[in-house]
Amino acid sequence: MAALGIAMGGGNWFSALALGVTLLKCLLIPTYHSTDFEVHRNWLAITHSLPVSQWYYEATSEWTLDYPPFFAWFEYALSHVAKYFDQEMLNVRNLNYSSSRTLLFQRFSVIFTDALFVYAVHECCKCIDGKKAGKELTEKPKFILSVLLLWNFGLLIVDHIHFQYNGFLFGLMLLSIARLFQKRHMEGAFLFAVLLHFKHIYLYVAPAYGVYLLRSYCFTANKPDGSIRWNSFSFVRVISLGLIVFLVSALSLGPFLALNQLPQVLSRLFPFKRGLCHAYWAPNFWALYNALDKVLSIIGLELKLLDPNKIPKASMTSGLVQQFQHTVLPSVTPLATLICTLIAILPSVFCLWFKPQGPRGFLRCLILCALSSFLFGWHVHEKAILLAVLPMSLLSVGKAGDASIFLILTTTGHYSLFPLLFTAPELPTKILLMLLFTTYSISSLRTLFSVPSFKKIKEKKDGRDLVLLLPVSLPKQGGRARTSRELPGRCTAFPA
Repeated sequence: MAALGIAMGGGNWFSALALGVTLLKCLLIPTYHSTDFEVHRNWLAITHSLPVSQWYYEATSEWTLDYPPFFAWFEYALSHVAKYFDQEMLNVRNLNYSSSRTLLFQRFSVIFTDALFVYAVHECCKCIDGKKAGKELTEKPKFILSVLLLWNFGLLIVDHIHFQYNGFLFGLMLLSIARLFQKRHMEGAFLFAVLLHFKHIYLYVAPAYGVYLLRSYCFTANKPDGSIRWNSFSFVRVISLGLIVFLVSALSLGPFLALNQLPQVLSRLFPFKRGLCHAYWAPNFWALYNALDKVLSIIGLELKLLDPNKIPKASMTSGLVQQFQHTVLPSVTPLATLICTLIAILPSVFCLWFKPQGPRGFLRCLILCALSSFLFGWHVHEKAILLAVLPMSLLSVGKAGDASIFLILTTTGHYSLFPLLFTAPELPTKILLMLLFTTYSISSLRTLFSVPSFKKIKEKKDGRDLVLLLPVSLPKQGGRARTSRELPGRCTAFPA
């Protein structure tokens, strides 16, 4: 801690934050890990022991390879380091294999690859105007954003307790966002294309990327009223973007296309037979739908409106990862969830096209696409909420209204991750980490923004602004509200 304090005082505050969270990750190495730990160990074994032609056919373990090819090659690269730790972990037949060396390798591999996430956060901070007069270091937007991203509670417990490799993947996404803010559109498009071939869950936010790049990069000029100047369309830019997507896709899927295995790869990537909901329900629309079906089935049995012999013993409310039929309500198909998701994202996509607000508008659309897919997608994991939480961190340091939404989203979203850590020893850890992160988020964002006077709030169109500003404008201890050190509206974080 003394070293961290010296680093903070010496101006190397970002390095101190990164070092501090890395040390915390090291302390979490002995904690509980989920079946995802065995999933990734098995993928190490598959990619190391078998030829490429068998990667997406191997089924010795129930945890078959179901990520895109770039992630498979990532596991292949890791396996060549893993063999120096414990060769036995790379045996496909060693199901549920575990050893102290295996634990250390897999835990440290997540920590090491998080370096990309740290770099991406640093790049995102460059997109913020942190020159705010009279502000201490810990009150500056760049510092607050760094803490909200590097020390994000959800990412910490999902990757470094539960066990996954989300850190470097979110690093790719944040880096692509930063490049778009920096007007480096080709780099941003390339990074996102690469990301899609690492983990296809990011298809959820692809509409935001596609519409923004077409509207703001391929069309080079607007009319005075902000509408499209159609004669400014650049075929060269469209071809350049298409070439990037094509080359990345060819590099990823080309070998399997040559082996005539593309249908097999796609069947692994989109396993619709797993059912509408994951074993741990994500708190979305379909969870409410399933709960309503369960209530109606109970009422139907009590009123003798349903035949007990015709009700399936296993249902969508059983918690199993399989495809079952609803008892009373119509069963939901993958197509139905796709239609609902598309309908939900259409308003934000239309707004991005017809009322572009620059990179900031793109970021809002991305977050809304992520939330829409979380609410209505097929077989959504509770961890998918991070796809909206982390980008929302970038908006939270720009406006008080966005900060309030961020606080609501992170508090509810992070709480929904609690079932991932169901073991007793981890209970104090997850509660303490969430309390610390939530407390810091509220206090830092409240400090960042001035408290508007009641008169100004009263002049708003309606009372919704008062509700939105409440979490970040609570009075400090002693009942005295914080006074502003700057003029209202001076924050220029992530300008349009």
